[in-house]
Amino acid sequence: MAVSSKIPLVVQRSSFVENNFHEVRVVYVFGEMAGRAPAEAVLDMQKALREKPLPPDIRIEWAGEGEWKITVDVFRDLGIAYTVALLGIYILLVVQMKSFLLPLLIMVAIPLTIIGIMPGFWLFNMLFAVPVAGFPNPVFFTATSMIGMIALGGIVIRNSVVLIEFIDDSLLQGMTLKEAVLKSGAIRLRPILLTAGTTLLGSWPITLDPIFSGLAWALIFGLTSSTVFTLLVVPVVYYMIKQRGRLNSSTEKAWLIC
Repeated sequence: MAVSSKIPLVVQRSSFVENNFHEVRVVYVFGEMAGRAPAEAVLDMQKALREKPLPPDIRIEWAGEGEWKITVDVFRDLGIAYTVALLGIYILLVVQMKSFLLPLLIMVAIPLTIIGIMPGFWLFNMLFAVPVAGFPNPVFFTATSMIGMIALGGIVIRNSVVLIEFIDDSLLQGMTLKEAVLKSGAIRLRPILLTAGTTLLGSWPITLDPIFSGLAWALIFGLTSSTVFTLLVVPVVYYMIKQRGRLNSSTEKAWLIC
């Protein structure tokens, strides 16, 4: 039995089968994955073989059930869908606000979700993953987690809209920019936390499902980080842009009336 220190594959010698296929000798190597995503393991093995290639008379074909190839294709397609979704959100915000800069500011909350999702999965597996039969049992960032990321793109911008709308309403009432920015976080803090909390509580039962738990944890980690950072980042960036005069009051009035 050979156990790799880099890729947790367990390969038994009895699993090696030789036969002749189109006059070419074929050796089938079977392995049981445990504690690691098959696609990640295969990609790591491909990288290792590029660094230390096999003799020229030996070639490798990755077969099995094709799970690793399906995973790569699914993430590629979901990445394209994520890009299209962000583009659609931006177009809708431009139409609504009659501005090209303000939608970008509102969408700042979207990349802030990644700050919570990626470290969140790593920290969760570090602290709470319980081994099963001696093998690691982590919560993977799966395709359902990617779907959660896409869903967050439409959820988290609400917080930015709430903050900016409050600032603009305050400015129209004669409040100074600095005072409006400071009060936006203080006054809108409770409704933002309540709406985020209800979403988190709604996602919690899904964490018990072995298939869709990745989606739930992506929503929880991403929404938590985005909510916290949005309360700080969006008002500060909006204040800096207003100070430089890149957003005029006529544009703000137009989208507020809409």
